Amino acid sequence: MPLTVRDLLAIPSLRLGLVAGRAGLGSVVEAAHASETLGPAAWLEGGEVVMTTGLLLAEQDTAEAYTSYAEDVAHGGAAALVLGLGRGLPLQEPPPALAQAAERLGLPLLTAPERTPFVAVTKAVFGARAAEERRLLERTLRTQRQLTAVTAAGGGLDALLRAWQQATGGGAVVCDVLGRLLGAAGADGPAALADAASILDVVALRGLRGSADGDLPSGRVQVQPLGGARLRGFLLLLGAGSAESRLLGSVLVSLLSVELERRHLADEPQRRRRAHLLDRLLSPELPAAQARALLTSAGVHCASVRALAVAVAADDERAAPAEWTAPTAAATASERAELAADLAMAVPGGLVRVNGGAAELLVGDDVDVLGTLARFAPGRPAGIGPAVGPRHAALSLRQARALLPTSRELGRPVTATEAGSVRLLLRLGSPALLSAFAETVLAPLGTQDETDALTETLRVWLETNGSWAETAALLGVHRHTVQSRVRRIGRLTGRNMDRTEDRVDLWLALRAREAASAAGEHPHHGEHTPHPGGRPR
Repeated sequence: MPLTVRDLLAIPSLRLGLVAGRAGLGSVVEAAHASETLGPAAWLEGGEVVMTTGLLLAEQDTAEAYTSYAEDVAHGGAAALVLGLGRGLPLQEPPPALAQAAERLGLPLLTAPERTPFVAVTKAVFGARAAEERRLLERTLRTQRQLTAVTAAGGGLDALLRAWQQATGGGAVVCDVLGRLLGAAGADGPAALADAASILDVVALRGLRGSADGDLPSGRVQVQPLGGARLRGFLLLLGAGSAESRLLGSVLVSLLSVELERRHLADEPQRRRRAHLLDRLLSPELPAAQARALLTSAGVHCASVRALAVAVAADDERAAPAEWTAPTAAATASERAELAADLAMAVPGGLVRVNGGAAELLVGDDVDVLGTLARFAPGRPAGIGPAVGPRHAALSLRQARALLPTSRELGRPVTATEAGSVRLLLRLGSPALLSAFAETVLAPLGTQDETDALTETLRVWLETNGSWAETAALLGVHRHTVQSRVRRIGRLTGRNMDRTEDRVDLWLALRAREAASAAGEHPHHGEHTPHPGGRPR
């Protein structure tokens, strides 16, 4: 047990006496400090026994001085005040004002006779502290051996947590990386996980390098990541405030990490079975009824599914930009397997396989694929296929894999829905290239003022599919004005306004100018200002 003021007072050889402040006898003593200054609090860290002969106090010898001194010592966090008394010392009796102030503050005021040197008190304090630390280390080593023995005996996670709870009295909760409860002892696991959700999110962002403390309705909690080379789960320690539990915390983290790695390896046959099931689902000749039956057997009950391809190795495709942390072709088989295992755990059904340089997975269309990728495959190129019936899963996967080069270019996952978007294609070009294309097509439109009127008319006319009446209504001009402007645009640009190919060029030039402007590459002409009657873009 830690040394308290009561324990110090009970040491016979010190011959200490209690004058006042009995309420503070249970205070823990951390150190001993001799000081003759009138303001010792500046030199204290808390838990000290402050020792003084009252040399300067006796010179002042006022009730105010004694009261102020006691308050300073108490506010500095001292555990007790020891006053040396004797015929050869400044004070022969405890000053009543000092005793009254100590009693009011709950600060134990002790007296030491002249024949008890302060160094004896210091030795006693540090001797008791050393003995307590030795006992703590011995208990910690015994408990560590007990926990290790439980792990070596194959008791599993639950037995290890029970052994921890019995040894330390603290609660412990373990969950996987998705926050799903794996085991608990001495605590309400579901409630603790729900209360600590925000703390878990903070630790998850830093992976194996993160840990955090916080306050829950049930008390203080410490959250530690678990795993060897990769994050496998989290440990929540509740009520782990003792020195022993702090020392043993790292031991428990290590043993639980070993247990979760063992579970991960034990799940490998199941992951292989799911990968084989995915192979069958991706067969082009699979009948619809059989495809649905296979999905149901995997626990996926959605009417439609979508495939994802997540790059593990760069293969022979173009190198990614420096800011896009795509894996290199040196990605090992172990890295590919680990990524597939993470994704298999994260998605319902666990239908994941490694194929070449990518992990391929099939999920129900109700899965938050972008959230899953952000959590378990951050910084990796990914293509997301369209939602299809189960028998067409192979088609969705082909489109997902085809999107990987575009994902590398853009630095984010790309969906099949946006793959056909002109905006997506325009993003693949550099701002300078887009600006050059736009100005090559649109520069002949004339001066600034004329260009603004003509480009707005062109934009609205193209967006209304060449409707003279609708364009005129939206612009607030006469129909003949629209026709005149469109004919002039054709003459200036050398385009046939009745020809689809020329219309597409003009429309792409308008979009390219917008894209270049948004990227910071300003066109030579002024920015487009929408007409008050124009439709939003």
